[in-house]
Amino acid sequence: MCPVLHILQVTFPFFALVLLGFLATRRGVLPVAAIPGLNAFVLYFALPCMLFRFGAKTPLAQLLDVRLAAVYLLSALLIVALTVMLTRRGRIGWNDASFGALVAAFPNSGFMGVPLLVALLGAQAAGPAIVTLVLDLVLTSSLCIALSRLESAGLGGAGQAARNALRGVASNPMPWSILLGALASGTGWVLAAPVMQTIDLLADAASPVALFTIGAVLARSQMANARPTALRDYAPVVFIKLFLHPLLVGVLGWAAMQAGLALDPFSLTVAVLVAALPSASNVSLLAERFGADNGRIARIILWTTALAFFSFSAAVALIT
Repeated sequence: MCPVLHILQVTFPFFALVLLGFLATRRGVLPVAAIPGLNAFVLYFALPCMLFRFGAKTPLAQLLDVRLAAVYLLSALLIVALTVMLTRRGRIGWNDASFGALVAAFPNSGFMGVPLLVALLGAQAAGPAIVTLVLDLVLTSSLCIALSRLESAGLGGAGQAARNALRGVASNPMPWSILLGALASGTGWVLAAPVMQTIDLLADAASPVALFTIGAVLARSQMANARPTALRDYAPVVFIKLFLHPLLVGVLGWAAMQAGLALDPFSLTVAVLVAALPSASNVSLLAERFGADNGRIARIILWTTALAFFSFSAAVALIT
């Protein structure tokens, strides 16, 4: 079979589920009031079970890959700095520029990336993908939330915002499920069969429900933000997310290996593909909570998700 057709056979169902969720919400088949329930199911039940299962089955060394973490984190910091520098102008102040930077640097690795990359590359892709997810959940998001407070509260407010963001991370079940999975992997801890079967059932539901929910959230954001946003306010961020971010991860990883860093080529490939994913849909919720222009953020997420079917598939074809 043609490699491109094989890639599309894997990626198409994932993006098709997002489209189904979008259309179901736009046409009123799925009530908007039901979306928080879907989000809660994915965030607190299905996705933590999926991440725990992947973590438990992944060698601990892959989950503690400091070299990969350093390359990916450096690329995220550069993307944040570049996006803020390019977009903070006129009516786009620190708050909007910071959340634009977050949506440019934070791919949808939890809801979409881990299951999609495992389907494309095999179970060994879970470890590197989880490393990137933890970095974005804990560090990238906390940094951007802190930056968003500079305009209104100065350095003191930024520090408090960063502390609040870290407390928010502590209440998020995803990092804890990854930690428990790593603990199980490192110690050989095995849960009782009935408990593991329950986890497996919830984990199997995570991917389809999460993808459908992404589409529903995108439709709700579009419906709630009918005010037009100028193309120049979001198109550059879409370009940065889908093209510059994966390119930067790849270049930094290649440079690190040329400098003698023992970086696993397969792990770098996974990190590049994570960076090529569309923007994380939960950034829209954070932008709304902190008073940023959520219409702009929603459009960036919508366009990166729509275009990623083509750009992500092309990235897979080019580097695998």
